[in-house]
Amino acid sequence: MVIPKPLRKRLGLRPGQILDFVEDGGRLVVTKVGGEDPVEGVYGVLRLRRSTDAFIETLRGKPDAR
Repeated sequence: MVIPKPLRKRLGLRPGQILDFVEDGGRLVVTKVGGEDPVEGVYGVLRLRRSTDAFIETLRGKPDAR
């Protein structure tokens, strides 16, 4: 199915976006299906050699508190 670019842009549709199609009184209603939360997709990817607290302290410019 081809959706015109101005409409895709206005609705925030991106390649790979999953859509749900429902018939409603002779009309086709399309709804974006919520995908995976972007944060959930990368949760746990970062592997640290120290505790999270020590890493945060480093980010804040404080001495490493291992």
